[in-house]
Amino acid sequence: MPSSVIVLGAGMVGVSVALHLRRRGHDVLLVDRQDPGLGASFGNGGLIQREAVHPHPFPRVASEIMRIARNKSIDAHYHWGALPGLATPLLRYWWNSEPQRYARIAEAYAKLIETCLDEHYAIARGTDAMPLLRPIGWIRMFSDEASFNFARMQAEEGKRLHGVNFATMDSAALAEAEPALLKSRHGAIHWTDPVSVSDPHALVMSYAARFAEAGGRFVTGDAASLARAGAGWRVQTADGPAEAEQVVVALGAFANKVTKPLGYDPPTFGKRGYHKHFALQGNAVLNRPVLDTESSFLLAPMRAGVRLTTGAEFAGIDEAPTPVQLARAEPVARTLLPLGDAVEREPWMGVRPCTPDMLPIIGKLPGQQGAWCAFGHAHQGFTLGPTTGRLLAEMMDGETPFIDPTPYRADRF
Repeated sequence: MPSSVIVLGAGMVGVSVALHLRRRGHDVLLVDRQDPGLGASFGNGGLIQREAVHPHPFPRVASEIMRIARNKSIDAHYHWGALPGLATPLLRYWWNSEPQRYARIAEAYAKLIETCLDEHYAIARGTDAMPLLRPIGWIRMFSDEASFNFARMQAEEGKRLHGVNFATMDSAALAEAEPALLKSRHGAIHWTDPVSVSDPHALVMSYAARFAEAGGRFVTGDAASLARAGAGWRVQTADGPAEAEQVVVALGAFANKVTKPLGYDPPTFGKRGYHKHFALQGNAVLNRPVLDTESSFLLAPMRAGVRLTTGAEFAGIDEAPTPVQLARAEPVARTLLPLGDAVEREPWMGVRPCTPDMLPIIGKLPGQQGAWCAFGHAHQGFTLGPTTGRLLAEMMDGETPFIDPTPYRADRF
């Protein structure tokens, strides 16, 4: 029977969970300390990544680990003071990246990714979200033949096993596709399935509007105030205390702050990321997102300008921003594209919620009746929000889920 549900967290995952539950008849209250889509969903590459059937493993080649350990790269940066607290989850992350263990994890991960486009379009079709979704894919560029050939081999495996579509480009084809590029590259892979979103925040807000149209309610509130209320749950909001029979924790990297007092403290960790927008000089145009493998950053055309994104920063989730990776990336990016002035004075920062086994946590919160988890999506919360929403809604309604949820269960930690 339909029940009352509080969903904590209004990023892409939380909004999608709330929408799916409301469309099934549940009385749903969506709660966040800020408006929908202003957390990690606000700042990303703006890609719905159908090609991302393999999660990001921890490096296992000694030379690569040493490169990152020097703490001078664009793709990875760390705070020395944060390392003691990160040691255990990062060690487990490294252990799970062993090839045989990683292969089993990737198989479970791919099951979620394979459905992502269908689930997004099921929400967006016929709404104001559709103009935001650009079916143009994205391009990964390579400077040398060896890395290009290895990536092409992996892409062919992805196509064979998971139906991932791509096209290869030589240097001339890349220059024709992106004439504003200032440097040539040996070759590129054009991932043709992914959808590029021109304004990620606007997409979350559009999905939130669908939730409101369906009769759902959003209110600002304090997720940390979550407590038992008889057989149900209570949380403090701007409209006063709210109670419901069930609660979903969809708070991304901040989920542990709510689940730990309830006896569940999985070894999650945050990867902080930054972005900044730039104008392009003259009549230059970037037609689709491009990632330069040599430099390890993404340049994506957005409504606000060309978005320069960074890799991962390992630091405490509450520490002040330290956008050193953007400072390293910007001069290199200017050699690739004719970037003009920055659009914003200060860069954006957000935290990606990661698990040591690279799989999200979706399902019952251990030891707590009527409590559910939907967090830990790492780099792919934006991609997997609607898939997670459908999966969790089916579980909460006691149906046979369209994907086997066993690999994502919370009690695996």
